[in-house]
Amino acid sequence: MHEKKRKVTIVGAGAVGSTFAYALAQSGLADEIVLTDYNMDVAKGQAMDLIHGLPFFPPVQILAGSEADYADSDIVVITAGAKQAPGESRIGLLRRNAGIVSEIAVKVAASGCRGVMLVVSNPVDVLAKIALDASGWERGRVIGSGTVLDTARFRYELSLDAGVDARNVHGYVLGEHGDSEFVAWSLTHVAGLRIDDYCRSCGKCDDGGFSNRAEIEKDVRDSAYHIIDYKGATSFGIGLALTRIAGAILRNERSILSVSVTLEGEFGIDGVSLSVPCIVGRAGVERVISTTLPENEHALLKASAAHIAEALASLK
Repeated sequence: MHEKKRKVTIVGAGAVGSTFAYALAQSGLADEIVLTDYNMDVAKGQAMDLIHGLPFFPPVQILAGSEADYADSDIVVITAGAKQAPGESRIGLLRRNAGIVSEIAVKVAASGCRGVMLVVSNPVDVLAKIALDASGWERGRVIGSGTVLDTARFRYELSLDAGVDARNVHGYVLGEHGDSEFVAWSLTHVAGLRIDDYCRSCGKCDDGGFSNRAEIEKDVRDSAYHIIDYKGATSFGIGLALTRIAGAILRNERSILSVSVTLEGEFGIDGVSLSVPCIVGRAGVERVISTTLPENEHALLKASAAHIAEALASLK
């Protein structure tokens, strides 16, 4: 008997797709990584470049493939689409990418794939819902990368402010992966302490750290725009965030991640994909953690959902 290979197919071999493939290959999480692209030469070139690093990777097969590879994939990761231009909002990408993602989702579903579809193309929350509708799959199997990267950025920024290791900071950025996202301070902990308790014990700030929060949140929200202004696109951070999500799926970790999923009444929101804490395992989102948020944070989540719903409505 042969053990089934853990296979990840990446649709779109540009900066994000290839960087994810590189990070995933180094992680040892996947047995087979397939790169596909509408420009087959790009997929072949990226695969060949990665293959030459095989002596330095954990054992993994890397190749350029086709739509036929969707069928037996554990995860199909959709990074294809137009990239975000300097100064362009994520919502501004919608009309350029909706058709691309919808077409891919239909083909993935038609292949008989029994895995998870992970949407990365921006605006990711809108496109995750479009992919879900196009595929006809159950909601947990079509998810967006959401605010997993934004959450990592938040943990980094807060770690600098608190003067501790980012791995000892826990919290979530919720809502849209974009301008209406917000930090859920009520769910933020440092060293096992609620953030308010930690700040009081720290004594670094006269007001218990409250004055720094707006600036931290702004830095997190604007960081992608700064990177795009400097180098044209983000790639390394999202590549690592995708590797984290892929690991939760491939190893059935049941990790709690802020991926984008279509809500069905949780938090009083229905029919919109956005990021909330979710248990992620082999079948994608196993359960949405529908916690009670403070009134102000719940209002921010609802406002973010309304912003995404407006973008979805603009397509009709």
